[in-house]
Amino acid sequence: MASSTLNGKVEADVEIKASPEQFHDMFANKLHHVHHTCKGKVRGCDLHEGEWGKVGTVFEFHYVHDGKDKVAKEVVEAVDSDKNLIVFRVIDGDLMKEYKSFLLTLQAFPKSEGNGSIVHWKMEYEKLHDGIDHPETLLQLGLKMSEDIDAHLTQAK
Repeated sequence: MASSTLNGKVEADVEIKASPEQFHDMFANKLHHVHHTCKGKVRGCDLHEGEWGKVGTVFEFHYVHDGKDKVAKEVVEAVDSDKNLIVFRVIDGDLMKEYKSFLLTLQAFPKSEGNGSIVHWKMEYEKLHDGIDHPETLLQLGLKMSEDIDAHLTQAK
């Protein structure tokens, strides 16, 4: 049986100016455009099977983490446009060298007052062994990506 110290979760919120629908649409349907908005953080995103916005879609996400080029092969596990929610499971790539399982959940909520959104990032994982760090720096990368995407979505056209 796995030790409970190997299982973990990190989560954080970031406030953005874009609507929950705009943000969700970027991650659900336009993930292959994220590298245009997150210069220096995302190198690209390649569709392997399925179609954007659909459960079961498999893609490779090329990103820069802690100064190194990395790749994550992921499958879309859940998409709920009504709740502006998407769930990705990492199935191969650099993260699988440290984690037995890795699940990323993104959900955008309308702010309680005024325009804009709160984006909630949650990473649930099982480390391969106790020597693996919790993915706090990866979570921070996600929050920074949200800010870059927000700047792109809200820039004057």
